[in-house]
Amino acid sequence: MSENIDKEYKKAASIINSAGGTPFPLTDTLIEILKRLVEAEHLSFITAFRKKKSQTMEQLKESSGLSEKEIEQKVKVLAKIGLIFNQPSSQGVMVYRLMPFVNVGIFEYTFMKELEDTPENREIAQLFGKLRSEIKERLTGNYDAVVSFLKKMPPIDRTIPVRENKASGKDIIIDQEIEVGEQKVLLTQTVEDLIGKFDDIAVGHCFCRHHKDLLGDPCKQSDLRENCFTFGKSARFTTEQGFARMVSKEEALEILKKSEEDGLVHKAYHANFDLKRDETSICNCCNCCCGQVDSPTVNYTNYISQVDQDICVGCGTCVEHCHTKAMNLNDEEKAESNADLCIGCGICAYFCPENAITLVENPRKVVIAPARPT
Repeated sequence: MSENIDKEYKKAASIINSAGGTPFPLTDTLIEILKRLVEAEHLSFITAFRKKKSQTMEQLKESSGLSEKEIEQKVKVLAKIGLIFNQPSSQGVMVYRLMPFVNVGIFEYTFMKELEDTPENREIAQLFGKLRSEIKERLTGNYDAVVSFLKKMPPIDRTIPVRENKASGKDIIIDQEIEVGEQKVLLTQTVEDLIGKFDDIAVGHCFCRHHKDLLGDPCKQSDLRENCFTFGKSARFTTEQGFARMVSKEEALEILKKSEEDGLVHKAYHANFDLKRDETSICNCCNCCCGQVDSPTVNYTNYISQVDQDICVGCGTCVEHCHTKAMNLNDEEKAESNADLCIGCGICAYFCPENAITLVENPRKVVIAPARPT
């Protein structure tokens, strides 16, 4: 019986992996996580999403063989762990979508809500930590294939830059006017404009820092925890399921300002990684807990940092705060930016005591590969 149950969990894990996001290897660790979060009685319902990851009630009744009441009961349970996203479409039709393990799915929703520091929650955190370690090992062993894959991927997130220098209060962005061609989408480039777009805004815990807290390795950069935002239907979903709470535009901007003061990077996420669609969420990432630190990722940015060598005094403040290790001191002990790694977040320019760093327009995709094996 146990062997059959394990097969069912592996089958369900494979289907969840195909729902999008970053697929996890079907290791014993992943199966153990799924066992902790999903009761065996719900596995057959997950298989109803094998061919189609988003379905209406009528489609689910056919694919699952369950009644509407039974489906609603299953959805109620699985939505609470972030496995089913249940929100109406723009036409008002309720759609049920299977969510992935990560980007954005079970991992994010598990640690977005406030969790008590209990043995059970610490064990879940440790399992996710172990899973990440297993993934890194696999990536290292397939370095060239991973890099090739990353170059073909669409951006996972998009950087929204900080706009001013902390010491002087002056604008750090130059050449701001972006020409909009017939086929080009003008992306929101300030957190103020982004917040202004939405009536429904919710804030939950930063899942990366919350995860590290439960591992006994708290963030070294910020004490902020409740600064992970969702918008629109995502905001309605996260509040309905208890992952987040609704906030006003004013409170959202206040939290975002505090995030900037702590040197956190604003990263926006678009539906289905499609930059032409509205943003669904925004994270405020540190350089020690973020799941993308020392991990492969693909980012989109409109800017790149530029150092005025005549003004720079080589204090190294920008090197200390750089999120992607793009900043270094050159042979002349002056700051220098690596264009291949710079995501144009503006954190280096924000903290520069000499106001020697600006951001210039350079729209591009930034591929950050895993560390090359030695």
